[in-house]
Amino acid sequence: MAQLFFRYGAMNSGKSIEILKVAHNYEEQHKSIIIMTSSLDSRDGVGVVSSRIGLKRDAVTIYDDTNILETVKKINTDAACILIDEAQFLKKHHILELAHIVDDLQIPVMTFGLKNDFKNELFEGSKYLLLYADKIEEMKTICWFCRKKAIMNLRYNDGQPVYEGDQVQIGGNQAYFPVCRRHYFCPPKLTK
Repeated sequence: MAQLFFRYGAMNSGKSIEILKVAHNYEEQHKSIIIMTSSLDSRDGVGVVSSRIGLKRDAVTIYDDTNILETVKKINTDAACILIDEAQFLKKHHILELAHIVDDLQIPVMTFGLKNDFKNELFEGSKYLLLYADKIEEMKTICWFCRKKAIMNLRYNDGQPVYEGDQVQIGGNQAYFPVCRRHYFCPPKLTK
């Protein structure tokens, strides 16, 4: 039976590499998949799923006004699985469309993304995935500054922690660090 999955984790928890691994496993068995990602992630170009270890792959781009259900119907209603990266950037209507894909087309959908932003607030996509997903799983990583589990994302600018600003600022290790609760509230100053 098809299900809607939400796998979330802090920065550097391996979400994108997991998508690429799952895609490889399906395709190695000659099963078709659809890989999608948010248009907001432009680190390696729009419509690209890329991992920090250098692997990348083209994906169908999801814009704010994209109807994912209709897009899947046009691409392949016989897909064995749909994989979505950067799911935190999706809108409520996207999550409801994913639920229809699972329930009406019987295609499993696996989404990957951050749960909370650098202010420790839920992203819209994450909020609705937490509400509608059949299975929710945390992908773990360790704090940048100690050995505890990282559960938050800390934004830095010029060596200083940042707690205010726009929710979305695309960046990797130069801007964000996975941190434990202690280091979120009491972060060390970074030296250049």
